[in-house]
This record gives sequence, structure tokens and C-alpha cells, in this order.
Amino acid sequence: MSGTRTPSLRVGLGFDVHAFGGDGPVVLGGVEIASAVGLAGHSDADVAAHAVADALLGAVGLPDLGTLFPASDDAYRDASSIELLREVVGRVADAGWCVSNVDVVIAAERPALADHIGAMAANLGEVLGAPVSVKPKRTEGVGAVGRGEGIAAWAVALVASRKDDGSD
Repeated sequence: MSGTRTPSLRVGLGFDVHAFGGDGPVVLGGVEIASAVGLAGHSDADVAAHAVADALLGAVGLPDLGTLFPASDDAYRDASSIELLREVVGRVADAGWCVSNVDVVIAAERPALADHIGAMAANLGEVLGAPVSVKPKRTEGVGAVGRGEGIAAWAVALVASRKDDGSD
């Protein structure tokens, strides 16, 4: 298609879910939350950071988190998902984009999240260099998350082309 141009804004959607079964604490948005049982995963199983990373990667057309940092690679065993997200933000910038804002929803029956939302948003915002909103939700007993089997997160990211800001 001739005459097409790269849009100056793009949106990405990310999702992640992990089952309980790891050693505590639960880590969400880089915040450690006391819990009798943690989330099982190759890294620290931070579903919020994983969802944000996939939203950003999708927005700029890069491979997903599991492709870039595969669970089959022991280099990422017990990795900090906030540090992986920091690397993703670098890749987004290298691709010519900057993060405009991110919205995250975390579905969990346990542990209680309300007291940790501000810290999660601050941690994620510091890494992204952009505003982040985090909303906790309960699924009222519906599905695996509602039965307390794990935690899920969704994120939507808006990125802007750096070509439009005169920086290139």
C-alpha cells in the first residue's frame, strides 16, 4: 500500500496469569506482598510486570516476553520482572517509541491488594517513565482466579513515536 505512514500512536494489550504454588511472597508491580504461598513461575512470576511488558512489546511489534526471555533459559530463573520490564522499555525506545501511559488490572482473590496499589503504580511508573494506573479486581468466585488458584493481570499501553517529538 503506497503512501502509508507509521502512526504516531500505537496501543498494545498484555495478559499474564500464574498459579499459586511458589514460595512467598507474591510480587506484583515489583512490590513484595506477604503471602503464605507465592506464585509459581520461572522468574518472580510478577503477572503485572509481565502483562505491562507484553502490552509494550505488542504496541511496537516486537516479540512477546516469553520469546525474548524464555523459561527454557536458566539465565532468567528467579529473574526480577521489574528488571526484565526495564529491558523491554529499552527495546521500545530503541525501536523509536516512548511510553505515554499504561493501565493495569489485577484480578486476585488473595492476597489483599488495596494497600499496595500506590506502590505498584509508582514502581511501574518509575521504570516506564510514564503515568501508570493499577486497579485491583476480585472475580467473586468465578473461574480459576475466583477459586483462588492464581492471579491474572491485563495491561493496555499507549506508546508514541519519538519521531514526532523532534528527538530524532
